[in-house]
Amino acid sequence: MELLVFLILFPALAALLFGVLPNSRLRDTIVVLVSAIIIAASLYLFVLFAGAGTVYFDIDGGMISQIMTGLEVIISAGLLYLAAKYRQYLIAGLVVVQLGVVLYAESLMHGTEALNNLFIDPFSVIMAMIIGIIGSLICIYSVGYMRDYHAHHAEMPDKRRWFFALLFVFLAAMFGVVFSNNLFWLFFFWEVTTLCSFLLIGYSWDEQARKNAFWALLLNLVGGLGFAFTFVWVGLTDPSGSLIMMDSLLAAGPAVAMIPAALIGFAGLTKAAQMPFSSWLVGAMIAPTPVSALLHSSTMVKAGVYVIVRFAPVYDASMVGYIISLVGGVTFLLASGIAISQSNAKKVLAYSTIANLGLVVACAGIGTYAAVWAAILLIVFHAVAKSLLFLSVGTVEHKIGSRDIEDMSGLISRMPRIALMMVIGIAGMFLAPFGMLISKWAALLAFLDAQFGFILILLLAFGSAVTVFFWTKWLGKLVAVAWKPEPLEVKISTYEFSALVPLTVLMVAVCIGFPLLSSELVVPYVFAIYGMAATLGQANVTIMLMMIFMVLIMPLSLFHFRKDRKVLSHYVGGRPSTPDMHFKGSIGVQRPVALGNYYLADYFGEKRLSHIGNGLCIAFIAMIAVTLLMGAAI
Repeated sequence: MELLVFLILFPALAALLFGVLPNSRLRDTIVVLVSAIIIAASLYLFVLFAGAGTVYFDIDGGMISQIMTGLEVIISAGLLYLAAKYRQYLIAGLVVVQLGVVLYAESLMHGTEALNNLFIDPFSVIMAMIIGIIGSLICIYSVGYMRDYHAHHAEMPDKRRWFFALLFVFLAAMFGVVFSNNLFWLFFFWEVTTLCSFLLIGYSWDEQARKNAFWALLLNLVGGLGFAFTFVWVGLTDPSGSLIMMDSLLAAGPAVAMIPAALIGFAGLTKAAQMPFSSWLVGAMIAPTPVSALLHSSTMVKAGVYVIVRFAPVYDASMVGYIISLVGGVTFLLASGIAISQSNAKKVLAYSTIANLGLVVACAGIGTYAAVWAAILLIVFHAVAKSLLFLSVGTVEHKIGSRDIEDMSGLISRMPRIALMMVIGIAGMFLAPFGMLISKWAALLAFLDAQFGFILILLLAFGSAVTVFFWTKWLGKLVAVAWKPEPLEVKISTYEFSALVPLTVLMVAVCIGFPLLSSELVVPYVFAIYGMAATLGQANVTIMLMMIFMVLIMPLSLFHFRKDRKVLSHYVGGRPSTPDMHFKGSIGVQRPVALGNYYLADYFGEKRLSHIGNGLCIAFIAMIAVTLLMGAAI
């Protein structure tokens, strides 16, 4: 238990220190040191609990719960002040209603102080590894990145003290989310992540950043309100408060747990940025890149899918679960389509994140053992690949002055090591046999056995085809060689490389070692719940390892990209082009040569597909409400 408490409290206490330390080498060194300790503690947690099954910890929650309630009141007061100052009256109303609902629900329940408020199981271990390792590497990366960030934005107030403090509060809250068995505690940490994301998205606090931050806050408060009504239901159903413990609620079965599972699932959809709530995550791209990486890979959005996967056994073979799957499936298809029309690399990554989380939600909604196995693998592979890609894009943006994919043409010539990392990250997202594709294959098998699964199979098949399109054209830009520009990579900070290199290694490691990950953590978790579990099979594992070896030849061959290579002129219309990409036309006029991707905005435009997706998903969520009201949820 001490280790779990340490992982929650240590980053929070470090955050207090970072809130007062000025910008200096001392602060930067302490950030690295604290991050290293969190990584070490996460690895030690894996060693201790990887094969231990589910372990509950008795902890007296009386005083802790009171402190959490007090902090919730303080946070609400702070949000009310900001909402009033910037005339965000709807947000103010939601804050008041949510706090009132929580306090009313707490008054209904008694006797939860001495129960198992904390726990750990293989799924918690996986999430803790993601938070501890990836989250900490993002913090290390931030040291170098934020220095460059303020060099590029000299007009902006330097608030790095608060920035680093919020990063570590974020990590502490995420550890709290995955270790809490008490739903009140989980909700408290859940809301802390909402607060931190609001402040981090609005870091620059200019008009657009403030607008996007308040929008993210509004949508997450809507989800939080759904979570809060869970407590009212529990308080009215079981005043003893035993059902406030997640294990008790899950053990009660769908007949008792379906309504709270649906309410928490709704909260998860908002936090995981599923349609119609996806716009907050796209707007969050205005924040510094480490924030984007943290929101997309290891914290905020993963909290959403985490709770949905937790309640997957309740959704199994139910109408509510199937409708949640449709929300995820439609989001996967349409968000993947929107990514085609984007040339802004961060927006491509944002829509890719929304899409892949949609696939996790689709699997969790189905709720079978095979679907849950696929969902957890998707979470792992996505977290590693997406953090690597976001951080790489952040570094590239600072060096070439653009985050546009078209401006990354020939990056393998200008920044070969960063480009190589991006190639590995992109390969991990869509190339066989890297992790994401294996997970999609597992999801496909799970959908085959589900009722009306053919609809989800269609959504998965067409969505995956679209995914290949936008990843391939980005990959082509990276490895294209059109001229011989000056190398830029020597100027990248040590902090950024210190995070990017381990993430690259981790990407390859989880792809190669995923059978071990599956057998040691995912299968035990799924088997403990369902009494059976999905596996790849020995023959498939052998084939997969052979394919990984062959596919790795491609990025590794880029190591031998010769600096003294001879670049031949392009042959255009019967005439050779010049080194600066011009050619002489038939009447002797020099014309520029431009090579660009198709974005097909008329077919895959953001506005058009968002409207379709939002409309469908609003209808699905309304169907869930109607289903619950009619008592036909199970």
